Amino acid sequence: MTLTDNHGFIIGPITLKPVNAHDTTILPEALSDIIAFSKRIGMDLCGSALTLDSAFDSKVNHKLIRGHGLRPVIYPNRRNAKEPIVIARKFRWFDKRIYKDRYKVERTFGWQDTYRRLALSYDKLKETRLGFRHLAYSMINFRITFNHS
Repeated sequence: MTLTDNHGFIIGPITLKPVNAHDTTILPEALSDIIAFSKRIGMDLCGSALTLDSAFDSKVNHKLIRGHGLRPVIYPNRRNAKEPIVIARKFRWFDKRIYKDRYKVERTFGWQDTYRRLALSYDKLKETRLGFRHLAYSMINFRITFNHS
């Protein structure tokens, strides 16, 4: 999991796992790492929105995110809900205005996936994965900073 700002600029690689570890299983560790990293660089995330896709939609994850002082903005998972009232209830507290900027994060993930070494990250050493991520993130941030098109 990676911490990005509203423009897709990568602030820091936080939690690194091989690609066969799903993000939902590393969410608790990733949140702790995000909070620790933000404190180290002097950034206060208290009250900030954390946008996640529908794979993270669960009461446990909402509670975990709120427990770290963040506001969860997670696209509701319909879970085969067909009745309009059930669907409306799921979207009652969902903030579409904030979530619409999620494409910037997804775009950054797309740029990250252009680096084959990151997309197929089966390296055994965490340091190797971290080194290649730092290199790729530097190149992505360079693109964001200096490419005005």
